[in-house]
Amino acid sequence: MAQALRSAELEDGRATPVPASRLAFEGIRHAYHGKQTLHDVYLTAEPGEVLCLLGPSGSGKTTLLRIAAGLEAQSHGRIVIDGREVSGSDIFLPPEKRGVGLMFQDFALFPHMTVLDNVRFGLTGLSARAAQAEASEALARVGLSHHAEKYPHALSGGEQQRVALARALAPRPGVLLMDEPFSGLDSRLKDKVRADTLDILKDSRATAIVVTHDAEEAMRMADRIALLQDGRLVQIGTPEELYRKPKTLFAAGFFSEINQFCGAVANGKVQTPIGNVPASGIAEGQDVSIAVRLTDLGVDVHEGRVAARVVSRRFLGAADLLLLEVPGHHETVRARIPAGSLPAGINDVFMRVSAEDILVFEKAS
Repeated sequence: MAQALRSAELEDGRATPVPASRLAFEGIRHAYHGKQTLHDVYLTAEPGEVLCLLGPSGSGKTTLLRIAAGLEAQSHGRIVIDGREVSGSDIFLPPEKRGVGLMFQDFALFPHMTVLDNVRFGLTGLSARAAQAEASEALARVGLSHHAEKYPHALSGGEQQRVALARALAPRPGVLLMDEPFSGLDSRLKDKVRADTLDILKDSRATAIVVTHDAEEAMRMADRIALLQDGRLVQIGTPEELYRKPKTLFAAGFFSEINQFCGAVANGKVQTPIGNVPASGIAEGQDVSIAVRLTDLGVDVHEGRVAARVVSRRFLGAADLLLLEVPGHHETVRARIPAGSLPAGINDVFMRVSAEDILVFEKAS
C-alpha cells in the first residue's frame, strides 16, 4: 500500500517547502527469525544528494530503506534526521512523522482513483483546495498535467512511474526513499525514465536514497554509492571511486565482469596467465586474488604482454567476447574487445594490459 504522508509545515494553507535533510544510519543492526541481516551499518545521506544502496538480493539494502522509512524497527542503533532521533532504543516515530516520502517498486497506485487523486492522496494536512493545487503542481513537475483525469491503467509504465514520483514529492519531503523504482519498466524505457527522474530529483532538491541491484543504474544516478554485502557496508564513495578503486574482490566483480586468478606472492610477484603481476607491500607467501576487467584486456596480432590462443569467439553486437588459452596455464582468460577489431580467422594473438588495470587483493586468513 502507498504510505500517506503529511506535509511537515503549513503556510496559508499551502505546503511550505522543506529543505533537504540529512539522514544518518548509526550502528544499525537487524535480524529476521534470529538471523542477523544488518551488521552495525553506519551511513549518512547528505542534504540534496542522491545516495544509491547497491547490492545483490539479500544484502540488506531494502531492509535498511524500510528501517529509514519506519516500516521496520532495527534491533540496535539509531535513525537520525537533521539531528533529530526518529528511531532508537526509546523512540519510534511512524513514517508520517518523519518527513520522508516513499516510492515503491510496484508504484502502488490506486486503480480506482484518477491520476490527480492519487497524487493528492498523501496531502492530508492541507485543505481540499490547497491539496488540489499542490497535486497539480507536482504533476506539472513530472510533465503529466494533461493526464490528471485519467486512471492509472490508461498510462504507460513510464507514466505510472512518474505519477508515483509526483505523489511521493507532493508533500515536499526532506528525504525521498525509493525502492527499486525502475525494476518494473521495459528495458527500452529505463534510460529515459531514469534520466527524467534524476532531473526531477535535482530540481526538487530533496535528499534521495535509491535502492537498486544494478551497478550501472547506480552509477548513472548516484552522487555516492553504498555497496552492501551480507548486511555489511563494503564500501561507499562516488561511482568513479568504487569502479576504479574497489576495496574488495566482491566490489571489483560487482561493477564489471572480471577475470580472477589466485596465487601466492613469490619474490614480490604473482604468477598469472596474464604474466607476472607485481604485489608490492604484500608479504612473501601471502595468498592473493588478481582481478582484471574483461574490457581492460587488449588483444593484438603482432605484439603484447603474453602470447595466447583464441579458443572461442562470440559476437555481442558492439563487442566480441574472446576466450583465450595461455601455454603453461590451465586457467582461461576472457577479453571483451570492440567488434571486428580482430580479423576473422586469427587464432594466435598477444594479450596486453596496463599495470594500473590489474587489481590485487589479499585473501582473508
